[in-house]
Amino acid sequence: MSVIEKFATRGIAPGERLDFWNRLASETYAGTHVDSPSEAFVAEMWRWTLGDLTMIRPRSEASVVSRWATGAVGTEDRVVLHLQHRGFSRHRQWRREADLQAGDFSLCSAAEPYRLDLSRGHELLVVELPRTALATRLPALEDRFSRRISGASASGRIFHDFLLSLWQQGDQSHADPAWQEGVANVFLDLVALAVRGSDNSPAPVAGRLRERLLALVEARLCDPDLGTAGLAEETGISMRSVQNLFAGMATTPSAHILARRLERAADRLIADPDQSITAIAFDLGFNDSAYFTRCFRRHFGTSPSGWRARH
Repeated sequence: MSVIEKFATRGIAPGERLDFWNRLASETYAGTHVDSPSEAFVAEMWRWTLGDLTMIRPRSEASVVSRWATGAVGTEDRVVLHLQHRGFSRHRQWRREADLQAGDFSLCSAAEPYRLDLSRGHELLVVELPRTALATRLPALEDRFSRRISGASASGRIFHDFLLSLWQQGDQSHADPAWQEGVANVFLDLVALAVRGSDNSPAPVAGRLRERLLALVEARLCDPDLGTAGLAEETGISMRSVQNLFAGMATTPSAHILARRLERAADRLIADPDQSITAIAFDLGFNDSAYFTRCFRRHFGTSPSGWRARH
C-alpha cells in the first residue's frame, strides 16, 4: 500500500481552486473533470494505491464530476466503484441512472463516459480496479454498471467496513507485495459478495422505509427531541428496526441527525450572515451553543465563525 496522500483546496486562491482540483482529478483518474457553482470551491481528498487498486476518499461542496472514456487499444479495461459514505449522489452512464444514499455503491466502466451529481457535504470512497479481475467473480458484469447497489445487506455492510478499515490502517508502504495482492483479492471477493447480497435483499420495502425515515429527519431537524424513539413512533416500526435501517446506511440515527443538522447549519451560516451563530444552533435543535461549536469543528475542521469568514 502506498503512502496516503492528502490534498485540499484550502490555501489555494479561490479563483484557482477548481483548476487545481481538476489537475489533481485528471492525474488520479484520467479523463475526469469537476464543475462546481462555487468559485471558492472547498474540497479535500486522500489518495493511495493497493496493488492494482487506485483508491481515493474525496469530500467537497456540491459538484458535478464527468469522466470521458479512457479505453485505449492495448490497455486493460478498468471499473470504477463509488461508495457513498456520506451525502447523496446521482450516477449516470449510458441511459441508466442510479441514486445513491449513504452506504450504497455503484460500478461504472472507465471505458465509457459517466457523470456524477454530488450533494453538498458528500463523501465518497472511490476505487478503480481491473475489469477482468472483477468479471471473473461477477458474470454479466456489464449489466451491473450504473445501477444502485444497496449497502443494506450484511455483505454490503461488511464490504463498507472493510474499505474503511483499509483507510484506517494508514501508511502501509512497507508492506509485503504478496500481502498487498492478498488484500486486493479479498477486496474483490467482498465487492462480488456485496453485489449478490444486494440482489437478494428486500430492497423495495427497506428502501421505502429508509426514504420515509430520511424525510422525517429533514422535516424535524429543528426538534431538539428528535431521535430513534420518535422516528420509530412516527413510522410505526420498532426502535431496533430504525437502528437496523440506519446501520444499512453505515451510520446510526443520532449520527445521521447530527450530520444533517451540521450540514444545514453550514448552509445557514452563509445564507443568513446577519443571524447569530447561537440563534442558528438553537434553530437547528442544539440546546448548547458550545456543544454545537465542538461538533461543527469536528465535522468541518473549522469553527462556525471560521466557516462563515471563509465563505
